[in-house]
Amino acid sequence: MEHQLLDYYKAIERTSQQMLEAAQTENWDQVVRLEGACAVLIAQLRHKSKTDELGPEDRKEKNRIMQRILRTDAEIRCLAEPWLNDLAQMFDRGSPAPMH
Repeated sequence: MEHQLLDYYKAIERTSQQMLEAAQTENWDQVVRLEGACAVLIAQLRHKSKTDELGPEDRKEKNRIMQRILRTDAEIRCLAEPWLNDLAQMFDRGSPAPMH
């Protein structure tokens, strides 16, 4: 079965929602795995969009999906920020002291 262009947007939205759920439980390994899956879907979408176009109704739906993805992404970033800061501090502690 050939996927329609809008199917890729929906798949990216589902995957980003799964990323949020993983981030909410601090399952960062799963977040990273899902991020990789999202990257594959985005690449497939880019390829498909070179030959396919969305009709007016599908464009409206795409815009709604994109808004939801952006909100989800912002929530993930808020949840990940403390984890990323902790990670950065671990690297800073592990690196030699700067020489002046």
